[in-house]
Amino acid sequence: MADKVITCKDCSAEFMFTENEQAFYKEKGFENEPQRCPDCRRAKKQQRNNRGGGRSFGGNRW
Repeated sequence: MADKVITCKDCSAEFMFTENEQAFYKEKGFENEPQRCPDCRRAKKQQRNNRGGGRSFGGNRW
């Protein structure tokens, strides 16, 4: 396995998918390579985490 250069689907920046990362993905059973650079992955994760903050699930109103 050699390092791979991948282009981020969000910002079009090139990033390195190292041999160690590839081994980690294989160990975890991931079949697809990452599509986003580390910065865009971090931003996407932060966006997901921020979305759920204001939800109300209809608790009891006495």
